[in-house]
Amino acid sequence: MRKIAVITGTRAEYGLLKPLIKAIDSAENLQLQLLVTGMHLMPEFGNTYLQIVKDGFTIDAKIEDGLKGDSALDISKAVGQATIGFAKTFSELKPELIVVLGDRSEILAGVTAAVISNIPVAHIHGGETTEGAYDEFIRHAITKMSHLHFASCEVYRKRIIQLGEQPHTVFNVGAIGIDSIRNLQLMDKLSFEESIFKTLDKKAVLITFHPVTMENSTAQVQFNELLMALDDLKETTLIFTKPNSDKGGKTIIEMIDSYVENNAEKAISFTSLGQLRYLSALKHVNFVIGNSSSGILEVPYFHIPTINIGDRQKGRVAPMSVIHCEPTAHEILLAISKSTNKKFLDDIRNQELLFGNGDATNKILNQLITFDNQNLKKSFYDLKPTCFEKL
Repeated sequence: MRKIAVITGTRAEYGLLKPLIKAIDSAENLQLQLLVTGMHLMPEFGNTYLQIVKDGFTIDAKIEDGLKGDSALDISKAVGQATIGFAKTFSELKPELIVVLGDRSEILAGVTAAVISNIPVAHIHGGETTEGAYDEFIRHAITKMSHLHFASCEVYRKRIIQLGEQPHTVFNVGAIGIDSIRNLQLMDKLSFEESIFKTLDKKAVLITFHPVTMENSTAQVQFNELLMALDDLKETTLIFTKPNSDKGGKTIIEMIDSYVENNAEKAISFTSLGQLRYLSALKHVNFVIGNSSSGILEVPYFHIPTINIGDRQKGRVAPMSVIHCEPTAHEILLAISKSTNKKFLDDIRNQELLFGNGDATNKILNQLITFDNQNLKKSFYDLKPTCFEKL
């Protein structure tokens, strides 16, 4: 049996990977190894590894990264410690293929250790661009260290090839998060309200805002502009989900806590909604606002608007339901006004959905089963003849 190690470091990424983890675990010719790291192991982010256990999965290894703060120094040190932990884990478990999703620093640590250990890597959601976050660099670095690539749309598949990856190793499978949207039984409004211990007002909004890590010290200013805009909304329940352990994230968490404490009649916050409650929320809110990739990838499948603030997600392919705006209260309010426009709402009900039909899990699983992991050497794929051919 082929041993497949799946690495997960955050609640959101685990939610995306969950159908694939389940499929690997059920496959007769594959053996799942589940490696948990990052925010899953941090009490301040909810010890979300407990949800993985509750879901019935066995955690084969926990890789501590020792992250104590959200400064550049803290995160860099955590990458080093996690790399050591992954190296030890790979030496003990001897996986034959690593599966990772995305672009976070703990994933970079795991992939770095895998490459040095001569273990091939399968990467999900490569080829995407997010010019406002250093995730951009991490994502492309992981692409260059990977042997299998699963892109969420054709534009991203072509970009991975542009990075020099052989076309026969790059697959457009769609966004894996759509699988859960298609297959999960989501909560009705009453059940959702009971699960968050709050009755929704006439309108409701889901807010997720992360620091723009390629900018210096803008988190507080930008998030304050968002809060000022939200203050203008009447008869609206505000549901905040807290940011990840990114550089500057603690500032936003503190601001959310303060805002909710002072506006308890209309605002509520969660360290982690979990996949079922998060996707169910999208059934019952009027729009999503912030700068999360989910607003571009998954939210359009619910035919509601996304207001995407600032540059964190700059460069992503986006459906027409995504309204981009600058991080000022005035521009945010203009975007909110557009999100309530009847013609706009009618148009997005019939918009083209760009990220697949919810069958990514099966497409990825088939490639994991058939992948030839004996030859790990990679040849750079040139898009056209180079000057070297003339030498």
